[in-house]
Amino acid sequence: MDARPGTYALILLASEPAVIAAGALGELRIEPGAFLYVGSAFGPGGVRARVERHARREKRHRWHVDYLTAVAPVVEAWITHDPRRLECAWLAALAGIRGARMPWPGFGASDCGCASHLLRFRRPPAVATFRRHARPRAAGHGPIRVWRPVPVAPSGPLSSDP
Repeated sequence: MDARPGTYALILLASEPAVIAAGALGELRIEPGAFLYVGSAFGPGGVRARVERHARREKRHRWHVDYLTAVAPVVEAWITHDPRRLECAWLAALAGIRGARMPWPGFGASDCGCASHLLRFRRPPAVATFRRHARPRAAGHGPIRVWRPVPVAPSGPLSSDP
């Protein structure tokens, strides 16, 4: 992943129920499962800056997804540096995968005609399944790569001594 512009899908995992206050969307009840949020990054720093920001736990809440990442961390991102804005096509591709559900209309979709840019699955689909669904929706689609955040070391002593 580098600083070029592109499109990304964040895979977020919620391990327990929670409630978040997501700006104008109000209070949202989170159930355990996988959430896939699709966005694009065509500003400074490109995909790398945006995805790394979303993966940070400590940040100012600017987008709807920032509220969700506080309780459902980013475990993976699928990215392309295709120069076209593909987030709506990617969302349509993900919506075509068995088990996709839209939890909250309007989530992350304030700047387009999509109903939402977030889908929920019991378990995240495989990237290969996503690739099969995404490529027909954008002729000449660039490669889709997988990025995983570096695990954060636990704080405190690393010794396992009692």
